[in-house]
Amino acid sequence: MTGLSERLERCYSGAVYDVLRELGLHAQSLPATIRPLDPTRKLAGPAFTASGHFEAGLDPHETLLAWTGLLSKAPAASVVVCQPNDSTLAHMGELSAETLRLRGVRGYVVDGGCRDADFLLDLGFPVFCRYLTPADIVGRWIVDALGEPIEIGGVTIRGGDYVLGDRDGVVVVPAELADEVVTRTEAIVQTESALRRAILGGMDPQEAYRQFGMF
Repeated sequence: MTGLSERLERCYSGAVYDVLRELGLHAQSLPATIRPLDPTRKLAGPAFTASGHFEAGLDPHETLLAWTGLLSKAPAASVVVCQPNDSTLAHMGELSAETLRLRGVRGYVVDGGCRDADFLLDLGFPVFCRYLTPADIVGRWIVDALGEPIEIGGVTIRGGDYVLGDRDGVVVVPAELADEVVTRTEAIVQTESALRRAILGGMDPQEAYRQFGMF
């Protein structure tokens, strides 16, 4: 049986956003500055949330203990979504991505930075981030909480909410609506295919809109 994550990954963010909008949820897309490291790679799954903060002069050992704790607690089949409250450091790198991938984590979304980009692209581990930098977290950034609600660009993400990331960006689907949203999105995609065939077959666009109820 195909799981919800796999079904969602076969959708695209624009159609999911349209369904969320129809349900009255207009603010479920993360800021446009959060982009895929590899635009050809999609990412979908339930969120495992993390947050932390920058602080100069932290104990390097403690920062690495906290970071490896995040890596060890991230559940298989989840997407780690991190609010680092920082815009200076890389909050993902090659060894960490390798670790998460081997543990069955589907990908990583961060309102912050990433490094080792060439290694990550070769690895094929989906990462969405705001910027790249070689500066790491050792002694300067520490995990504060895991599994607690976080906010990114005005969007609240709770553990278990579903995320879908593709070339257009990242949308967040509340856990309690995930099955309904995916089912409705799949129906929209099928209708769009019929609409596209009608347009390519010469149907007037306004007539097509009236017939299919979408455009």
